[in-house]
Parts: sequence; C-alpha cells; structure tokens
Amino acid sequence: MTIYSIIFYILAILILVTTGMAITRRNLVHAVIYLIFSFFGSAMLFYLFGAPFLAVLEVIIYAGAIMVLFLFVVIMMKADAGKERLFALHQWLPVAVFGLVYIAIGMGIIATDPNSGITLKTARAAPRVFGQFIFENHWLSIEIVSLLLLVALAGALIMGRRSRRHSAAKTTNGEL
Repeated sequence: MTIYSIIFYILAILILVTTGMAITRRNLVHAVIYLIFSFFGSAMLFYLFGAPFLAVLEVIIYAGAIMVLFLFVVIMMKADAGKERLFALHQWLPVAVFGLVYIAIGMGIIATDPNSGITLKTARAAPRVFGQFIFENHWLSIEIVSLLLLVALAGALIMGRRSRRHSAAKTTNGEL
C-alpha cells in the first residue's frame, strides 16, 4: 500500500464523516461548516488524482460561493443559533480535529516525492477547452442547476418575509 492510497482512504473516510455530520446537525450553521470541510476534502481528492484545476474550482465555487449563499439563506430564515455567544467546546472539538487532519493531509500531499513510482494518467485540458466542453455538451444541466438555485433563493426570501409578518402580527396583538 502506497502513501497515495493511504491518503485516499483517509480522505474518503473524512469526507464521509464530515458529510454525515453535516446531515445530522440541528444547527444549520454547523451543518454548513461541516459541508465546507467535506468540500475541502473533495478538493484534496481532485488534487490527489492530478486535477488541480478541478480542486481549485471545488474550493472557489462550492466551498466559497455556494456555501456563502447557503449561509445567507440560513441567516434570512433566521434559524435558531442558540443562546450562547460562543460555541461550546464540544462543538469546536470536531471542527478543530477535522481541520488539523485536513491540514496534515494537505501538507503530506504537497511534501511527498513526485518521483515515488506512482504513475497517474493525467488528463489535462486548458480552462477554455474545459469550459467549452461543459457548455456545449452539458448546457441544459447547468441551466437547470442555476434555475434550482434561483428558486431556492426566492423560496428563502418568501419564507423569511412570511416569518417576519407572523412575528410582527403576534407582537401587535400583545402576544409573544
């Protein structure tokens, strides 16, 4: 078993665990944070497989832009974040552990000897060629995803306005 296969299995386990934690969290902000860790692990897998461009896209688009959109939706829905100002230690501990493991794996990937005898068949394409391929062959999928994101954002706006109206009506009638 080589160092690359060990790194692969560790990353796969971490991605599964962080995604599972994202699914099972009641606090939506914590779920988004665990999902960001899952996306970072996926980006490391892309980099490990010899696709640095896809790794960068994973970090910029998913861990960056999409997760910011999710956080805006969570904030607009006024999700219950708890009464504590800071997170408790038992909430920071898993995040810190996963973060340290990801940093260690990333440093291990960067520091490994490129001439270690592993030959990975890389498929290289310029970003322009990749973009042209995606938009020529999969344009309908891209449009469907963009439409779904627009509908999700509109739904969050409607739900946020509806909850504000109900809370304003309750306070004007003297009810809390």
